[in-house]
Amino acid sequence: MISVEEALKNILSAIKPVSTETVSIQLASGRILAEPVTARRTQPPSDLSAMDGYAVKASDVAVIPAKLSVIGESAAGHGFEGSVGTGEAVRIFTGAPLPKGTDTIIIQEDTDRDGDIVTVKEGADEGRYVRRAGIDFREGEPALKAGKKLTPRDIGLMAAMNIPWVAVYRKPQIALLSTGDELVRPGEPLGSNQIISTNSLVVAAMIEQAGGEAIDLGIAADNEDSLRQMAQGAAKADMLVTLGGASVGDHDLVQSVLGKEGLQIDFWRIAMRPGKPLMFGDLAGTPMLGMPGNPVSSMICSYIFLIPALDILMGRAPRDPKSIPAILSHDVKQNDQRQDYLRAKIVGDQDGLPLIETFSNQDSSLLSALSEADCLLMRLPHADPLNKGQQVEILMLEAAYPDV
Repeated sequence: MISVEEALKNILSAIKPVSTETVSIQLASGRILAEPVTARRTQPPSDLSAMDGYAVKASDVAVIPAKLSVIGESAAGHGFEGSVGTGEAVRIFTGAPLPKGTDTIIIQEDTDRDGDIVTVKEGADEGRYVRRAGIDFREGEPALKAGKKLTPRDIGLMAAMNIPWVAVYRKPQIALLSTGDELVRPGEPLGSNQIISTNSLVVAAMIEQAGGEAIDLGIAADNEDSLRQMAQGAAKADMLVTLGGASVGDHDLVQSVLGKEGLQIDFWRIAMRPGKPLMFGDLAGTPMLGMPGNPVSSMICSYIFLIPALDILMGRAPRDPKSIPAILSHDVKQNDQRQDYLRAKIVGDQDGLPLIETFSNQDSSLLSALSEADCLLMRLPHADPLNKGQQVEILMLEAAYPDV
């Protein structure tokens, strides 16, 4: 068995980014930038008013009250074309360009108007309520770096920069192949010795949430012909993930059958609980990750290994799981030689931190406990015992890999 750290290193070093494509910014949210984005215009393009009021020269309102002649108005999209002289003002509205000769905005609340004469009751320093040209960004300035996952905020920024199209990494296609005569899909007729196939649904949801595209190849029967034939569906995928069939039983055929099809094994079995029978290799040029059959094992292995691999496929740096501090509500015994990921739930708070309780039954087949769990408590090999009230680090399941 190899360590979790070594297994992750081997997987990530074998993964390469997928190809890129150009998409409209309307379709770019959630995608990973393949090239840096540079502003194509200056924003704002000229000095603008930040308030409704009057555009004036600051020197004309140095002594208050000041009476000025109103010679026109400036509105957003309809600027005042003339020039403003001494003793003059222009009625102006939010977002409108400052007329030539003005440098300050007097808000309308600080004025009284009578016909074409406005009396300024409160003065203002030069530049008050003025949005200077380029205060947001300037043409040619770098805006977004390659490798960034685009948010709705980024879409707004690019639109303001007059960028209609962007180069992004295409969504990696991950082929999922479940194995086992005992498996049937939800809703299908269920034999006395069969169970519902859940792993592909869980892993597919994680892939889609992370930004990839899951391709469900179906359920291969426990025979060589079925497995070989169905695995061919992964030929054009960016990665093949098998679910089950990676252990040591007579019916665990993935390694032996796919070995005849060119599978080169990098490692098989890691010092991890749950997830010991994890397999990784290359199947005729396609990276292959062989997940354990137990649902908890496959989900945790997806968090630890598949999501960082997806990051690289999508052109971004692999993220580390984000941990937060918490307090133990009970003692935890010393760990053995395998790195352990204990399912736990938050049962309260103590000293401003979540108070957690690990489940007494950590069996890797228990989907009910997995659904109820809020977090994982990771225990290194041979970790010392932990005491009730001790501070620990936990991995929140719904935010294990927050976008940064």
